[in-house]
Amino acid sequence: MADATGLKVRDEVLSIEQIEAREKDRRSRQKAYDRVSAVVYPVATLAAAILLWEVGVRAFKVPPFLAPPPSMLVGTFVEHSNLILYNTWRTTIEILLGYFASILIGVPLAFGIFMWPSFARTVLPLLISSQAIPKVAIAPLLLVWFGFGLFPKVLVAFLIAFFPVVISTAVGLSSIEPEKIYLARSMGLSATATFFKIRLPNALPSIFAGLKISITLAVVGAVVGEFVGGEAGLGYMLMVANGSMDTPLLFAGLIALTVQGVVLYALVEWAEYLAIPRRNNAAAAALQSVAG
Repeated sequence: MADATGLKVRDEVLSIEQIEAREKDRRSRQKAYDRVSAVVYPVATLAAAILLWEVGVRAFKVPPFLAPPPSMLVGTFVEHSNLILYNTWRTTIEILLGYFASILIGVPLAFGIFMWPSFARTVLPLLISSQAIPKVAIAPLLLVWFGFGLFPKVLVAFLIAFFPVVISTAVGLSSIEPEKIYLARSMGLSATATFFKIRLPNALPSIFAGLKISITLAVVGAVVGEFVGGEAGLGYMLMVANGSMDTPLLFAGLIALTVQGVVLYALVEWAEYLAIPRRNNAAAAALQSVAG
């Protein structure tokens, strides 16, 4: 009787282990499928759109000066590769300088808004009212003040990009469950340790959400600055191509600008992927070490 009971218990343990193994295998397959589909679906959609574009333009015999086929754009990229690369590099410099300036100024400003309510009541109305002013309208004024060099384009990119950084950082720092703060204090963590080990890691998703919005707006800001008073960059190249009715070069510039924005956005997402797990693990380890 005891042997039969022991065999039954072992069979149940084996069945539970088998279920867990199957579930683990299913989750690993699902993760692999999600990774593959995250690449395959957008690529397949883009390929289908390009094919439809090529077939539609040729089937309806659309003139190239209205909508050139993608096959013609390949030749345009090859013919004007040096020009496109040079202007892409110039625009990238303007975007990155404006973007990093928005981080260097926006994040400390958000900390001040979070920490000092009187400072928030003073600054927030000014920030909100500044966003109501169209940046295209003040770009010519910036050119009058600072000339036609690099700085006005960087300044326009900064003015457009820094507001999401400020708001998302301030919201992220404020949106933490009070129970986490109470738990940290009960464990003996100081206010500084609580901020850096609990509150800041909790705010990182919101901060990176603002950073991802900001990088796309920095692209817009740099192009706006080049439209108004550029002497190089993709925005300037688009204006020249539009003035000369060079539609293939115009489309090539738009594609280069789109690829540039997508790559920069992907880099910010990659930084988020690297930063958040480490921060969350560090916060959990800090609480466990204090509890222990």
